[in-house]
Amino acid sequence: MVSRKHDRIHVDDTILCKLCLSELGEIYSDLGLTSDELDLLDMPRRSFTVHFPVRMDSGKIKMFVGHRVQYNDARGPSKGGLRFHPELTIDHVKDLAFLMVLKCAVVNIPFGGSKGGVVVNPKELSRNELEQVTRGYIRAIADYIGPFKDIPAPDVYTDEKIMVWILDEYERIKGMHVPAVVTGKPLELQGSRARSYSTSLGGIYVLEEALKKVDLDKKDASVAVQGFGNVGENAARILFENGYRVIAVSDSRGAILSESGLDISEVIRHKERNGTVGGFGGAENITNEELLVSNCDILIPAALSDQLNANNARDVKAKIVLELANAPTTTEADEIFSEKGIMLVPDVVANAGGVVVSYFEWSQNLNSEYWEEEKVIRRLKNVMITAFNDVYTLCIEGKCRMRRAAYQLAVKRILRAERLRGNL
Repeated sequence: MVSRKHDRIHVDDTILCKLCLSELGEIYSDLGLTSDELDLLDMPRRSFTVHFPVRMDSGKIKMFVGHRVQYNDARGPSKGGLRFHPELTIDHVKDLAFLMVLKCAVVNIPFGGSKGGVVVNPKELSRNELEQVTRGYIRAIADYIGPFKDIPAPDVYTDEKIMVWILDEYERIKGMHVPAVVTGKPLELQGSRARSYSTSLGGIYVLEEALKKVDLDKKDASVAVQGFGNVGENAARILFENGYRVIAVSDSRGAILSESGLDISEVIRHKERNGTVGGFGGAENITNEELLVSNCDILIPAALSDQLNANNARDVKAKIVLELANAPTTTEADEIFSEKGIMLVPDVVANAGGVVVSYFEWSQNLNSEYWEEEKVIRRLKNVMITAFNDVYTLCIEGKCRMRRAAYQLAVKRILRAERLRGNL
């Protein structure tokens, strides 16, 4: 039986794809794209399905199905996550690969977009079986990936341990060291500093630029963070360490609020001891729904999709909504925020810090370099600030929402690359 968590991830991604594709249809119309341009954007450059055998712990051979879609590589080699999920389909992978093309183009790093994975529930596998499935999949696609072709990375139910197996299997096949074939590796095998918190930190650099546009000083700003997984917890921690007043945080079991501000270092320790942020001393227990409409200046949804919608958007009091989750805001809510003068910084910009540091890891590997943490952080800040300002400028010039401006910018960059190559 597929777990509810599996179902939730599938639903989140489906919502993300639908929101993006719906918005893109209007953007294509706004940009007046030709039929040639539409055809080029509508179809992936290449996609394939592989079937490969794995000897299970029982001694029996079982066949597995894997997919990979390399949607567009006009701006550089394809880049995208590898997921293990029982409901994975080639069409779903295609949509997610296209979203990666857009994200890489928005932050202007020299990557195209891809996505892939294996149709499997990893929770039903032993550690040995998980390793054999990973290695079998890489053997099946080894000719189609590589540092200058397509670079996998961690995604749903894959992590740095699985990236190591990918690296090792690929290097066995090629007979040489090729660290740049995959990102998300541990530091000991040429991973990058700052990777574990890069999505959160990149989002905060974007937030600091947004504060300037709404004339809000961080010393006076209150912040609410929905979600206390890796991204939400790191975001709350970094904000707290940098002098922001974080008044509310939440996890899947509840939320807490303190108007005077929470000591996030103590909240983290409380969760480690108790498994939830709920019940933290000196704070009021509230619901996730109440957190979203709390009296905060900055709202950071960093949990599930579809959290801000037509039912609650008019009650949101924040001046800035920073999307660290994927698709936490519906189109209806996005439009309501625009009417209310709330600045919404879309996920395609706000949570792109992870892929930016993946690009840094790839670059370090290709050049046999090792960057200190300060250099990674400095370069991440520069990329994220530039990306925000590129999108914001287009937003002001076009008098449109930031999400639409971001997609317009991405599409223009992709088509520009195709035109320079003579494909248009």
